Amino acid sequence: MDTMRLPHVAKAAILLTIVFVAYQAYVQLTVGRRRRALQREKGTLLAPWHFELRDRIMGLDDFLENIKALKEHRYLARGQARFENQGVRTMHTISLGRHVISTIEPENLKTIQAVDFKKWTLGSRRISAFRPFLGLGIFTTAGADWHRSREMLRPNFARSQVGDLATFETHVNHLIAAVPKDGSEVDLSELFFRLTMDSATEFLLGESTESLTKDSEDGFADAFTRSQAYVVNMARWGGWAKLFPANKQWMQDKKFVHDFVDYYVRKALARRNELLQEQSNAEKSAAARYVFIDELVRQTTDPIRIRSELLNVLLAGRDTTASLLTNAWFMLSKRDDVWNRLQAEVSTLHGEQPSFDQLKDMKYLKAFLNETQRLYPVVPVNSRQAVEDTTLPLGGGKDGLAPVFVPKGWTAAWSVWAMHRRKDYFGEDAEEFRPERWLDDPETGKKGLRPGWEFLPFNGGPRICLGQQFAINEASYTTVRLCQAFEKIESRDPGPWVEALTLTAVNLNGAKVVLTARDARTN
Repeated sequence: MDTMRLPHVAKAAILLTIVFVAYQAYVQLTVGRRRRALQREKGTLLAPWHFELRDRIMGLDDFLENIKALKEHRYLARGQARFENQGVRTMHTISLGRHVISTIEPENLKTIQAVDFKKWTLGSRRISAFRPFLGLGIFTTAGADWHRSREMLRPNFARSQVGDLATFETHVNHLIAAVPKDGSEVDLSELFFRLTMDSATEFLLGESTESLTKDSEDGFADAFTRSQAYVVNMARWGGWAKLFPANKQWMQDKKFVHDFVDYYVRKALARRNELLQEQSNAEKSAAARYVFIDELVRQTTDPIRIRSELLNVLLAGRDTTASLLTNAWFMLSKRDDVWNRLQAEVSTLHGEQPSFDQLKDMKYLKAFLNETQRLYPVVPVNSRQAVEDTTLPLGGGKDGLAPVFVPKGWTAAWSVWAMHRRKDYFGEDAEEFRPERWLDDPETGKKGLRPGWEFLPFNGGPRICLGQQFAINEASYTTVRLCQAFEKIESRDPGPWVEALTLTAVNLNGAKVVLTARDARTN
């Protein structure tokens, strides 16, 4: 090295050091001062570090353990064990350099999702991963964009729309017809995912994919499923996902899905004048079929925005309901007592199709689906990112009772899976599948569960799932009609429920059963 250059290098190093020290001093005098004042005001204490975490700079050890647990189908169980082994309900961890406050405290979730809703957002890693596929929609936006999406979609989930069971009947009949009547094994999970794709596309696009009645599918469902799995995986890696080369299958699948939906968007936009005329026509028939895309077209002519909102809702409407049905019927096939009690309640309909009000009045059916969502929540983990310095009410200190300070940019993550298994809320038998816990006991006078924020299958606050009633109606209606069509169920999966986690959680091996039809007793 040229010795004449050393003084210049030394001067540059000194200058950089001065700038760094000056910046740190500035931070301490401004941001640092505000943060210390907030912590004093709220009386915050530090949340305990996850005691197994060794790398507290990048958190590579914990991240790699999580990836391993995902591949071994024990990610949710590992998350639950972390809280139980450490004896806490809130902890501080770090993942790929991202600070995370993990919690299973209902009061913290109430604060994040409702009380201090405006202080939290979805987080940059999720938005950046999902937007290339879903675009700007209700699940990929925050702030003003999210409010516009919410207001655009809200009218589409009025009771008059989601309570219309006629569409469900058509597709459930296709489902029943697809179940073998000769005593052969069937994986109901495959049929449930076809069912929800068929009903969701008819509700959203006006035309069903009709996958339950076709010998081979058109490829849309498979491309949609692969795309979803890919973006969920990219979201786990966050900003590090940019280091991975472009996935050709993903690019092909994304184009296929976008082209598929764009076809219906173009058709709907071509009818826009007609749709606007219908809207202003006071004599429009009340029996006219409701189509989601038509309502979007009445509100905007932006084809990308329409496609994005459709894909956002399809993502939620298809997978969540199919996963719920799969988990429910997996458990139903394992429990004769639950099957018999459900059949007894369904028999009060005398074989007739249930109405919306009759479904609401079926207490054991509701308890059965609640218990399924409690033990096997379809969205078992979630998170938000702080958009400003804020606090959570619980988790600080040795006893976890003090507030916790959360700096801007940090993430709060929660495990609905673990929270739904807390014995202090759900009893010593919280790990057992027992629908009766949701029912009043007339003999003892004991009331059934009336949970608050400790039971969170559909989120809460302003971002509570708009389609939750649609999902519950479809799952309830499908379950009732299957019970009416079949008198006996036998499990063909000797193992326990095993997690398969992407955006939703579903039993890895589906719901393999044999169903005996009511009109096949002598066969």
